[in-house]
Amino acid sequence: MSGHDASWPFPGLVWGPYPQLRLPIEEVRRAARWRSGGLAATARELHGALQDCDADADLARLRQVPHARRDAGWLRQALRAAALLMQPTLGVRPHWQQLMAALALLDQRLVEMDTGEGKTVAIALGAAVAALAGTPVHVVTANDYLAQRDAEELAVFYRRLGLSVGWIAQPMEAAQRRAAYACHVTYCTAKELAFDYLRDGLLQPGDLTPLERRLRAATARQQPVLRGLCMAILDEADTILIDEARVPLVLSQPAASVAEEAFLRRALRVAQGLREGRDYAVQAGHARLTEAGAAHCRAWPADAHPLLGHPQHRATTLELAVDAAHLLHRDREYVVREGEVQLVDENTGRISAGRAWSHGLHQLVEIKEGVPLTRRNATLTQITFQRFFVRYLRLAGISGTLRGSTGELRSVYGLACLRVPPRTPRQVAPGPTRLFAGSAQLWQAVAQRCADLCGVGRAVLVGTESVRQSEALAEVLRAHGLQPVVLNARQDREESEIIGAAGQPGRLTVATSMAGRGAHIALAPSVLAAGGLHVILCQLNASPRIDRQFLGRAGRQGQPGSCETMLALDFPLLQRRLPAAWRISLVRPSVHRLFAGASLRAAQAVEDWSRKHQRARLAQLAHNEERELNFSRWGS
Repeated sequence: MSGHDASWPFPGLVWGPYPQLRLPIEEVRRAARWRSGGLAATARELHGALQDCDADADLARLRQVPHARRDAGWLRQALRAAALLMQPTLGVRPHWQQLMAALALLDQRLVEMDTGEGKTVAIALGAAVAALAGTPVHVVTANDYLAQRDAEELAVFYRRLGLSVGWIAQPMEAAQRRAAYACHVTYCTAKELAFDYLRDGLLQPGDLTPLERRLRAATARQQPVLRGLCMAILDEADTILIDEARVPLVLSQPAASVAEEAFLRRALRVAQGLREGRDYAVQAGHARLTEAGAAHCRAWPADAHPLLGHPQHRATTLELAVDAAHLLHRDREYVVREGEVQLVDENTGRISAGRAWSHGLHQLVEIKEGVPLTRRNATLTQITFQRFFVRYLRLAGISGTLRGSTGELRSVYGLACLRVPPRTPRQVAPGPTRLFAGSAQLWQAVAQRCADLCGVGRAVLVGTESVRQSEALAEVLRAHGLQPVVLNARQDREESEIIGAAGQPGRLTVATSMAGRGAHIALAPSVLAAGGLHVILCQLNASPRIDRQFLGRAGRQGQPGSCETMLALDFPLLQRRLPAAWRISLVRPSVHRLFAGASLRAAQAVEDWSRKHQRARLAQLAHNEERELNFSRWGS
């Protein structure tokens, strides 16, 4: 990191027109300046002084301080003024825990703060103070809806401070994006932000010298949309930095037309006749041909086309066809909607708008589903979240579930983690984990449990792994006389309304994922009196941290609530990680509950290690590419 770590970067003569950390980024260490105890003490002191200052006078005085002298004392005074102005603008008086979280964000830390403790307010305070210091701030949220909602709801607060706020959504054109990023604070998703950065990079390569960069900016016909990577505050930081960091973000455009449709159809026909174990093996979620499987490629008729007739290209395409035929499932990895194959984000259960598989895989799935073929895309450039977010000169984030990932977050992103104590202790009654031999038995048991809970006026939220599971469960629930409301990739447009009504008496909501959903489940008084929201988790995620994201919906802000986990042995993760005999033994009456629990934790640990290895390998590949780019430039 550079000597500017403690400063507040902004586009200009000192930092350049597009501030960011330059390649190669060998090591990132974002040293925190305040101790945890000092943050808590400072936050309590500020909270006690909220009534003893004139916010407008303070703001006027703070703006007169030169940028170079906006130190820790200046930040505390700016935070006090911002917190005081939340009362007249939003009707919110921040509590000291939110002030502590805001201070930690300004100190470049990851903050763990329980669900319902006011992360939105803490982020707004941190973003406002950084913007007052002169730094453009990107607040990174879970989806376009939340970006627009938070920007619009908080606009009156930012305007009171003399700050502008904008938001980014997927359909926006370049001019609209440029205007939004020109604001002091911009709310956006990680993927939209990274893709805008990639598009900017095509206009201006990242390895130019400062002089070359200024000359190019002065003569360019098309200007970048971003103003650099000055500061980012990540909401649901672990979801972005860990769960979504296993796959590179690829910017592509339609490739030149190649006579390959017949080639892909042949590959899919061959793949549909192959058998796992004999013709292919599954490694890291993808098919790899055995010798017997490769023999099918050699049996294809000769092709004069230099690519379609190449043996290696045929083998690679056949492996992709096996993925499409046997490993990618409708209503799990993708849905078919309005005659199109649309990808489902495995972390959020939402449609990934505008995304498609590359190298012909998307077209193979389209052939499998019998929908019109889109044109194959050619890769222009790509980046990983690991190598994107470390480019920010200042970086911070917040989440309710950082525990268990602090080591990886520190080693990859250089970020230390801080736990903010809750205002009120949780009053959640957790139930035991129950295992069933198959999904059919599980859904019957879940239906009976939901009927009992809804019958006494509780609100119930059930989490499933896929679209297919959510709809299968909904059918069983209806057969028991219940009226579930389903939230999955098919209903993502009605997300906020469904979640907003999930706290009514007898309400039964089935959702594929709640990571980053963002909408608050307001519980009716009668539901609170009956015991609060009950959460049933029917999915085993790659990490217990992701399980906690869903179970944490119960008992927000000290409210009463309860939760339990109900699983089936035919769930994909258990089938991948536990031998069949081991799985069968877990449902025998003689098996002790502690052994079953240890087996589930072992399966999660193996899956978590595998995904961590994937992320590390992806990060290393990207790092090597950066080094080669740098060495090739200065060695030529």
